[in-house]
Amino acid sequence: MQERGRKILLVLGAGVSGLAAALAAGAPVFEAACVPGGICSSYFVRPGQSEVLSQCPPDQEAYHFEVGGGHWIFGGDATVLRFIESVTPLRRYQRVSSVYFRGSDRYVPYPLQNHLRCLDEETRSQALAELVRPEGPSNTMNQWLERNFGPALSGLFFKPFHDLYTAGLSETIAPQDGYKSPVDVGLAVRGALHDTPAVGYNAEFVYPEDGLNSLAQRMAARCDVRYGKQAISIDAKAHVVHFADGAAERYERLLATLPLNRLIELCGLVMEQPADPYTSVLVLNIGAERGRKCPGDHWLYNPDAKSGFHRVGFYSNVDRMFLPLCARDSGSHVGIYVERAYRGGARPAASEIASYSKAVVAELQEWGYINGVDVAHPTWIDVAYTWRWPGSRWRDAALRLLESYDIYPVGRYARWIFQGIADSIRDGFYSGVSLRC
Repeated sequence: MQERGRKILLVLGAGVSGLAAALAAGAPVFEAACVPGGICSSYFVRPGQSEVLSQCPPDQEAYHFEVGGGHWIFGGDATVLRFIESVTPLRRYQRVSSVYFRGSDRYVPYPLQNHLRCLDEETRSQALAELVRPEGPSNTMNQWLERNFGPALSGLFFKPFHDLYTAGLSETIAPQDGYKSPVDVGLAVRGALHDTPAVGYNAEFVYPEDGLNSLAQRMAARCDVRYGKQAISIDAKAHVVHFADGAAERYERLLATLPLNRLIELCGLVMEQPADPYTSVLVLNIGAERGRKCPGDHWLYNPDAKSGFHRVGFYSNVDRMFLPLCARDSGSHVGIYVERAYRGGARPAASEIASYSKAVVAELQEWGYINGVDVAHPTWIDVAYTWRWPGSRWRDAALRLLESYDIYPVGRYARWIFQGIADSIRDGFYSGVSLRC
């Protein structure tokens, strides 16, 4: 309960940002689902069955999947990581990932520009010459890719990959997230001849040893979470949230973790600027017999998959706890997630998802990654990645407009930015402390 004299503060959304905000503010959280975590949550499926379990069965004979694919915890400052570890024990990992070129059956360690020795001599020489040129101005992501990495590497990997990753938006959206694949000419030159050290924002990562759902569930246990409370409208002037069950809650300050475009719609507010774009992601989780050519990587970046996916990851290469108990020691099975992007909410029909799932399974079998399949289960993330039009001021204007009505967006989707789980928790704590008074 909030102390007397404090303004009424409510939190919408029991993902990690909302839970952290509620912990810091001592405010109630209203969550549409019946479990916490949002897309940062786990589920379990027994081999040969389709029933989705929210908890690992007692005998542990089930594949362990994530709703949003491989949500590993990277970055974050030491204080946030210490908090997470106080909630649930963590395991630490060193990234193992590659770019996989299907056409040539070639694996190049990530990041590509630091491992040019793995490419043919002509491409390697051209790429080195282009990488030392100064970067010029760029308005779109594709322009930035070519000017940052050069035409050779851009044409070989960066453009086709980002075309898939952004569902074709890379031709028109502004450059974004350059830190994900940093360019260091010295490392590129070294990598043309020798091995290089791991670099990038996710070179090291952690994951709860009891599963990602343990983090959200244990945070939620410390909060006043009200489940089954789907917000259907917000009266921004009257400061009232209306829910699908007919209930309504008054607030003086509202911390909201819903996607920014959705918040604007719920409030019935009108923006002069066109909304910035976003992409949705279809995640296909697969449990299968391990094929003889299945790699040992944690995940692969795929620029030319026939099925249209841009990344395939291997849960069980990160940790065998993702496998049914009987398969953990033998190495006979594998847990996989496959990601494919779609433009803003363009969700395919169930029949299309079924056809795509079959195509992915067939392609992974063709690659020798899997044999017989125990489970193939799709999940849909409506707002997965957020982008900006060049020169857009929509995001900043939307945040200011909401804040003028005492609605404070918090977290990755509400603030329309890319960040990981640790930074989302940090933002929740910061916002909760700031608004509790």
